Amino acid sequence: MGIAALLCLAIVLSASSAARAWLPTKHPIIRGVNLGGLFVVEPWMMNDRWASMGCAGLNDEWQCVKSLGQKAADAAFKRHWSSWITKADIDEIVSYGLNTIRIPLGFWMKEDLVQSDEYFPRGGFKYLESVVRMAKKAGLYVILDLHAGPGGQFANQQFTGHSVSTPGFFTSANYERACQFLEWIAKIKHTNPNFATVGTLEVMNEPRSVTDEQRASLRNEFYPNAYNRIRQVEDDLNIAQEKRLHIQMMATSWGEGDPDLSWGGHSPYLALYDDHKYLVWDTGVPATRRDYMYHSCYNNVGAGSNSNDKPLLVGEWSLGVRDGTNSEFNLTRSDAVEWYKGWFAAQLHDYEMQKGWVFWTWKIDQLDGQNDFRWGYQRAVKAGVIPTNPAKAIAMNICDNYK
Repeated sequence: MGIAALLCLAIVLSASSAARAWLPTKHPIIRGVNLGGLFVVEPWMMNDRWASMGCAGLNDEWQCVKSLGQKAADAAFKRHWSSWITKADIDEIVSYGLNTIRIPLGFWMKEDLVQSDEYFPRGGFKYLESVVRMAKKAGLYVILDLHAGPGGQFANQQFTGHSVSTPGFFTSANYERACQFLEWIAKIKHTNPNFATVGTLEVMNEPRSVTDEQRASLRNEFYPNAYNRIRQVEDDLNIAQEKRLHIQMMATSWGEGDPDLSWGGHSPYLALYDDHKYLVWDTGVPATRRDYMYHSCYNNVGAGSNSNDKPLLVGEWSLGVRDGTNSEFNLTRSDAVEWYKGWFAAQLHDYEMQKGWVFWTWKIDQLDGQNDFRWGYQRAVKAGVIPTNPAKAIAMNICDNYK
C-alpha cells in the first residue's frame, strides 16, 4: 500500500473528531457483530423464525418465495425485517462496548436485477435504510456486505439465498449484476444521509469457485471491475478522498487466490481484507480444548494471508466447535461457561492484532432445542460467556496460561 493510502487509512481509523463520521469510536479497533439472518435468512440458525414465516422445512429464501408465492412471501419477509433487528437490539449492541455492525445483503435487494425466473423477496430496502439510520444515531460503524451474489457464489449454502449444487456466480453476466448492485449501494451511501456511518462495502462474501478458470476470473475480472466501478461512482460524485469507502475483498487465506494480483501484487487505495476464522471447520487443528486455545493464542491470523493483505479484519468468527468429536466441548459440563469465556478472550487476543473482528452472529434461535450461545453474541453475553465489554476479555491475559 502506498504512502497516500496509509495516511488516508490512518485518518479513517483515528479517533480524531474529523474521523468520527467514518469510524465513530474512541477505540481504533473494530469490535462488532454481524446482523446475520436479517436480509439473508439462514434457516439453520433461526428455525423458529423461519417456521413462523411459513417456511418450515424449506432450505432457503428462493424455496420460501417460490412455495408461498410472491405476495405472501413479501408480506412474511416484511414482518421479519421489521422485527428481527430493532432499536432495542442496536441499543444493546452499543451497551456491550461494540462499535461496528456488518450487514449481510442479497443482490436481490436491488429488485431490477432479479430475473423473471428467480424467486426472492421484495421490499427490503426501506428496512435496510431503517437499520442504518438507527446505527447512525447510535454511533455505530457499518459494513455493508454483498453476502449473496447472483447465481450463488458457493455451492449448497443457505447464505447465498439459493442453495445450488454448482455455483453460478462465476460468469461475466453475473459479475455485471453484482457490479451494478455495488454501484447502486455506493451511490446511496454517498447521497442518503441515513447511510453516513457506512464506511466499508464488501464486494463478495465467501466466493468458492470449482475450477481454476473461475478462480482466475474472480481475481482478474470481478475484483478489479467491482473496485473500479465503486470508485467511478465516487469520482462522478466528487467524493473527497478521506470520505471514500473502504472496499473489502476476501483475503488470500480464504483460498480463492491473492486478490492483490489484480493490481500487480499491490493493495489498491483504501482496500480492506476479510478473513473468516471458524475452527469448527478447520480439520488442521485437533479438536481439543487445549489445541483450540493454543491455536487461537498463537496462530497470528494475519500470517495466513499475503503480506499485502493489509489492513485485515476478521469479518466472521464464532465459538462453534466440532460437536461430537470431543466431550470436552459439551455445553452441559459444569465448566463449559468458564472455558468458552477463556476461548472468546483467546480469539480476541489474536484478532485485535489486526484491525479487529465482527462476531457471527448477533442473534439466533435455539439450536437443536438448546440455548447454544456459541453462535449468538447476545445469548453468549446473557450466559456469562462474553463480558458486557470486550475490553474485559482482553484484560484476562488468557494466553499467559498457554505458553
